Amino acid sequence: MTRLVAVSGSLRRESANTTLLRAAIALAPSDIAVTLYEGVGDLPQFNPDIEHDAPPLVQAWRALLRDCDGIVVACPEYVHGVPGAFKNALDWVVGSTELAGKRVALINASGRAVHCHAALVEIITTMGWIVVDQASPVIPVAGKNYTQADMIGNPALAQPLLAALHAMAGVPAMAD
Repeated sequence: MTRLVAVSGSLRRESANTTLLRAAIALAPSDIAVTLYEGVGDLPQFNPDIEHDAPPLVQAWRALLRDCDGIVVACPEYVHGVPGAFKNALDWVVGSTELAGKRVALINASGRAVHCHAALVEIITTMGWIVVDQASPVIPVAGKNYTQADMIGNPALAQPLLAALHAMAGVPAMAD
């Protein structure tokens, strides 16, 4: 069983990024368990003075990441960068050396979000995590108001999501 944590960089309730991750969860085969982490906006501001005696929410975030096999990220681009709340979530785990070598899928919901994608690659590799290129597709759903059902029912959207999950699990993608 491969255990993945899906994290959206958006705090919007109807975010295309979060909806894309929910679709991935629904599409996941039985041997891949995907858990959506929805606490990015609840984490306190990173403070290096309390990093080693972190609040319980931060400890739970770190434990979730420590105990998974990989992380699936879908993050919007804000002003050519990573949204503050998501960067804050990453800041809380920078010093977690037990996370070095974590495999990460960077799913891009907008072909225009090239600056954020590049910034995330830089941040994640600096943290010692490994971006899995074959698990990091561009799936252009931003601004199209697709529902989870729309994404699951559209092979052009569902197949790259499923292929990303298989790549994260180290299983060859299935042919259609």
